[in-house]
Amino acid sequence: MRSLERVHIFGAAGCGSSTLGRALAQRLGCQHLDADDVYWLATVPPYQTRRAAPERVRMLEDVTRWAGNWVLSGSIIGWGDALIRRFDLVVFLYVPAEIRLARLRTRERERFGREIELGGSRYERHQAFLRSVAGYDTGTSGRTLETDASWLAQLNCRVMPMNGECPIYDQVTTSCHYNATLRSAEARS
Repeated sequence: MRSLERVHIFGAAGCGSSTLGRALAQRLGCQHLDADDVYWLATVPPYQTRRAAPERVRMLEDVTRWAGNWVLSGSIIGWGDALIRRFDLVVFLYVPAEIRLARLRTRERERFGREIELGGSRYERHQAFLRSVAGYDTGTSGRTLETDASWLAQLNCRVMPMNGECPIYDQVTTSCHYNATLRSAEARS
């Protein structure tokens, strides 16, 4: 069994996977990769145009091969399954909908300002995004807790569910403790 060299962290939008990914990569001294950076083309404002799936996969395969050890944050379900065989661990962050929605409202306001308010150019898009995120737990959106659980059940690597409400320091410490446990198991076998 390998120690944590290739970790994938994901959950519903607003769960904190990017925040944990950056912090864990820093603690482990490895590369942090964010799925959004390959999923979306660079646009102003951001998150307007999706990159073609084959190009996303190629980009992630290239950077993961180059990086060696890495932490990948954000969902790749439905387009990045070619990377599954490389994972040592998948961390699934869960945060209740009301907390995720509050986080996302804050994040979107920071990114887009008044454009997400009633009458703003991004208002309708913002409302649709919030409805989609709100439907994650109940199964009324495109991406759901049920589809994520089904994907997790098919993995051959270790899966660690984690509460995304606890402080980031605790999340990193839990992940690193898991890493130490794996290394200890390696040494015994």
